[in-house]
Amino acid sequence: MSKLDSKIPAGPLKDKWKNHKDHMNLVAPNNRDKIDIIVVGTGLAGGSAAATLAEQGYNVKAFCYQDSPRRAHSIAAQGGINAAKNYQGDGDSTYRLFYDTIKGGDYRAREANVYRLAEVSANIIDQCVAQGVPFGREYGGQLDNRSFGGVQVKRTFYAKGQTGQQLLLGAYSAMSRQIGKGRIKMYNRHEMMDLVIVDGKARGIIARNLVTGEIEKHSAHAVVIASGGYGNVYFLSTNAMGSNVSAAWKIHKKGAYFANPCYVQIHPTCIPVHGTQQSKLTLMSESLRNSGRIWVPKKIEDAVAIREGKLRPENIKEEDRDYYLERRYPAFGNLVPRDVASRAGKERCDAGYGIENNDTKEGVYLDFSTEIIKKGKEAAIEKHIQNPTDQQIYDLGKAWVEEKYGNLFVMYEKITADDPYKTPMKIYPAVHYTMGGVWVDYNLQSTIPGCFVIGEANFSDHGANRLGASALMQGLADGYFVLPYTIADYLSADIRTGVIPTDSSAFNDAEKEIKRKVDFFLNNKGSHSVDYFHKKLGLIMWNKVGMGRTPEGLREAISEIEQLKKDFWNDVKVPGDADGMNTELEKAFRVADFIELGQLMAIDALHRNESCGGHFREDHATPEGEAERDDVNFKYVAAWEYQGDDIKNEVLHKEDLIYENIEVKARSYK
Repeated sequence: MSKLDSKIPAGPLKDKWKNHKDHMNLVAPNNRDKIDIIVVGTGLAGGSAAATLAEQGYNVKAFCYQDSPRRAHSIAAQGGINAAKNYQGDGDSTYRLFYDTIKGGDYRAREANVYRLAEVSANIIDQCVAQGVPFGREYGGQLDNRSFGGVQVKRTFYAKGQTGQQLLLGAYSAMSRQIGKGRIKMYNRHEMMDLVIVDGKARGIIARNLVTGEIEKHSAHAVVIASGGYGNVYFLSTNAMGSNVSAAWKIHKKGAYFANPCYVQIHPTCIPVHGTQQSKLTLMSESLRNSGRIWVPKKIEDAVAIREGKLRPENIKEEDRDYYLERRYPAFGNLVPRDVASRAGKERCDAGYGIENNDTKEGVYLDFSTEIIKKGKEAAIEKHIQNPTDQQIYDLGKAWVEEKYGNLFVMYEKITADDPYKTPMKIYPAVHYTMGGVWVDYNLQSTIPGCFVIGEANFSDHGANRLGASALMQGLADGYFVLPYTIADYLSADIRTGVIPTDSSAFNDAEKEIKRKVDFFLNNKGSHSVDYFHKKLGLIMWNKVGMGRTPEGLREAISEIEQLKKDFWNDVKVPGDADGMNTELEKAFRVADFIELGQLMAIDALHRNESCGGHFREDHATPEGEAERDDVNFKYVAAWEYQGDDIKNEVLHKEDLIYENIEVKARSYK
């Protein structure tokens, strides 16, 4: 496919999805058991898709590398899920959610997809309530909402700090019902190794049984990739350590374009790095910014004293604290979007005001003392306590905060040994989410016919920066309410195709190639572990393709990653054997893909001569240090086509972004 065709339906924006559904081809219920569908990944996107497709009557094969779909990384999402239900009566609407998402993505998302996401968002909540998801509720029994960054309404539904876990259990219960009926065949501890294309269409995958080591061939009439994002290219991120890009990268190498790889989200509220041997970072939910205030000392000498352990943050007077987000962005304060908050925190730490005693002195405070006192006083009035003592106010306020966020505070204390009710949390930005991903059209189909990509694995909904609580929304929207319609339109031509055989040359050749790579890794006489190379890649990416990017640094990164790739293939050492569980072999395949993707990310970041959202080029900044977009030259999706082993040869295709329903303007949260 040489030209990008987004297949956006004609007509008014608010009618596009409805009219499109009305005119798509269908597969009749009595024909659906003649159709096989493979779903790779069983997080919220893949799990909801597999359950829905199986309930409709299709034969579904679902694959996950974990021992259970319940361990998908979606379980780690904490703060909530957005939906335009306007329970608070504070001005929310489908259009407002659509507008906030486009603006939050710095006007780099596809208008039609985002409006559809906002349109189906309300259905998600109804679906999940019906499944028994225990959303937080107000005193009167109505579902409660809280605010997230980049918006001025309350639209985020939540289950304490366990929203992802509760939503995933809902999807898993729906999956389990279909597994019990035999409509879903579940392949736990299996990893997709390659996509198989027959006569130009995606017709199956090669998978490796991670327990036995067996290489398996699986056929289907369509393949759905729901394998999440690629944040672990940085080695340190908030992602689960097993999260990887391999499924998406494998289909990229088979012809699926990869869009906007440089769009990476740095989350502002993560526990800071504490040492060079750390292997994972921990997120503290953005929901905490509803109640916490972010600050650093106003005086550098105070910051130095804190780092040296000579001064406690709770002993710094209010007038000596710099609530820098409230100072710089008064309209949104601590609830500015993630990219804005992250850069502001980096700026303060770069200026010497960081408070963490680590190698880089990077860290700021997230302080709940103001909220505890405020809520304590409100509770005292409600309970008719006359002249409450300071301790009573504190106890009542703490109880309120504990009810809203309790498990997050417990998690923080277990990791840091600090009590965040008394001592402010230490936070600093870290890699969290990837807005880029496989290019898909309006139907969520990649440039490979029959290969669909949903959830974080595709690029379609978030532009250059994702608003908080929108990842869960997109995953469930794609899986429950979009893909089941659009994949039927494609599969309607396959009801007479019959079972796809796995003894064809396409399957056999793909199987042989995977076995050859397994043999190479296990017999390569290298001297360094896979993690050795992954850490090297992570340092290059964080330092030169991280929060602040320069043309010089990006060129260096491209060159350094190219050399790292050569070193990896020459000198990697993978112990163990092929016939059984071998986690080092698993990592070797994944890191090989990360290295190639990392180079493409740097190439994409170098080509995009502007700043937008999470892509911040230091040579394209306003005098105030904000992102400076170039809408004349870069208002498009950058979709890259694989051209062989040398990633520098990838070909750029552009999908122009056309906004007919909103005004494109400078993004301001002041």
